[in-house]
Amino acid sequence: MAKYLISFPSAAMVVPDAELEAVGRDARAVIDEAKAAGVYVYAGGIDETVAPVLVSADGTVVMGGYPWAPALNGGFTVLELPSRDEAIAWAARIAKACRCDQELRVFGFDPQS
Repeated sequence: MAKYLISFPSAAMVVPDAELEAVGRDARAVIDEAKAAGVYVYAGGIDETVAPVLVSADGTVVMGGYPWAPALNGGFTVLELPSRDEAIAWAARIAKACRCDQELRVFGFDPQS
């Protein structure tokens, strides 16, 4: 089975304040369903109040991430699933709960990890 990353950037989630509580409830319900189905690996969101740092091979630390890359923020879920079709189905459930499109990617398999 492959692990899939289902994610969205913060800017994609345009939800009226009055709906935020329902979004949180609905998103937690989908995660609970994934846990019950035995496909849940991890879920969370990037804490945007903590600035990233870029750490070089020599240990040098510079504030900020890669200057040429878009900001990494938003929420993500990692599920372990038997097929891309099932990953798409779960991504659709998460999209419905979060009220925004989700990006789907598959992790490369590393037999030593």
